[in-house]
Amino acid sequence: MTTTIIVIAVVVLLALYLISLYNGFVKLRNNRENAFANIDVQLKQRHDLIPQLVASVKGYATHEKTLLEELTRARTAAMGATTIDDKIKAEGQLSAALNGLKVAVEAYPDLKANQNFLQLQGEISDIENKLAATRRFFNSATKELNNAVETFPGNIFAGMFGFKREIMFEIADVERAQYDKAPEIKF
Repeated sequence: MTTTIIVIAVVVLLALYLISLYNGFVKLRNNRENAFANIDVQLKQRHDLIPQLVASVKGYATHEKTLLEELTRARTAAMGATTIDDKIKAEGQLSAALNGLKVAVEAYPDLKANQNFLQLQGEISDIENKLAATRRFFNSATKELNNAVETFPGNIFAGMFGFKREIMFEIADVERAQYDKAPEIKF
């Protein structure tokens, strides 16, 4: 009789532990998804500004047609992405296209002085700063989930519960190369 009670107690404790572990994984996954929802808000605002920016640049940079088409394609791909992983990849391409536009605009002093363009550029810069902050929060939530999925004893049960390591929202390689490059100083 005592052996049966001990076995039942161990099974109940193990079941309670597994329930607690599962609920922890769910909370971490939901925290990550909530963090990405915050990113989505900023991405939508950025997507809404890009057509205005393209229209503003078109009048000045008529021979930058390829660059503007690439930016429009990247925006369309980013808006069409459905999963978090697809959105991260598409947004990296959109960021690279926006950086290409920033470089091309340097050749047009009249455009850089245009009020509409300056306002749009300021709004996009503000959104990029907000995106950086929300990306940090998202990556922190992703790190917490990944730690839980990869550390013992969670790693034993994570796969059984359908949880896996998730990707971070990192800057694109093109942007990383720009940040690693020393700034050019001109007098």
